[in-house]
Amino acid sequence: MDSSRNRTLNNLISFAKVLGLDVNLNTKARGHRGFFLKNRIDISKDTPDELLIATFIHEFSHYINSKLVPDIRKTTLENLFDSVDVSTIKKELIKVTNFVDENYECVILKSRKDSIKNRIKYYEKIIKEAYPNFQRSKPFKEFDKFIKRSKAKYLLKYDRVKYVSPFFRKVEYFSVDTIEKDFDMPKSFAAYIRLNSYKKKQARISAKINKLKKYYESPQELFARFVEGLYTNKDRIVATAPQSYSRFKQLLESGYYRELDKVLQISGLNIETTYLSVK
Repeated sequence: MDSSRNRTLNNLISFAKVLGLDVNLNTKARGHRGFFLKNRIDISKDTPDELLIATFIHEFSHYINSKLVPDIRKTTLENLFDSVDVSTIKKELIKVTNFVDENYECVILKSRKDSIKNRIKYYEKIIKEAYPNFQRSKPFKEFDKFIKRSKAKYLLKYDRVKYVSPFFRKVEYFSVDTIEKDFDMPKSFAAYIRLNSYKKKQARISAKINKLKKYYESPQELFARFVEGLYTNKDRIVATAPQSYSRFKQLLESGYYRELDKVLQISGLNIETTYLSVK
């Protein structure tokens, strides 16, 4: 870390300690880049030097959030921006989050989901070659009749199965990857088992994406990423979220955000600086 950045970070930590905050730079931060809980800020030891100050500002914003709304889980944008109409602010902050944190778009998960969707279509095509009227949303009666008599029925629930016979305790292993080797069944039925497996994978990924969206679009995260973004690229954030910035600046100057004004000053961010609109 260069000396100027190191000095700024030390000044921020010193100021936080005056407020009674415990700041730790050598933790796992619960798997995140940073983490705030009660009067403690943890910053992951794996955080790159150039992101340390931005991470501190993000977590300090959560601290300010906790002062405005003691039960942070009950935070609303109305609380954070002291306004009854935050519809435009929310839209702006989601755009800001998209810029500040590339993980918001869940690119890897969405790519995996698209790949799974293609595999489902592939196996559906195989099934329809034998059963043209097959529909995923309706019972597959021919398959249901067959599977009742087969140990392959366990593969409808698990991708890999260890089967122990009840009497002789013989151990057998089955897998969706080796259906043709493990069982004697029509190609369309093997395709249906694999289609079912991919549908479960699709549901799990959709659940992960929805969980991440809920996290990223929570009021406390939208606010923290907005403040972090002001530090990392103020001009772009102001151009992306003009109404949010105007209200934030007004509240900051009035003292609504308490010690956040001082932290931004220490970081070198000048809220008064004019900017050129990005079109």
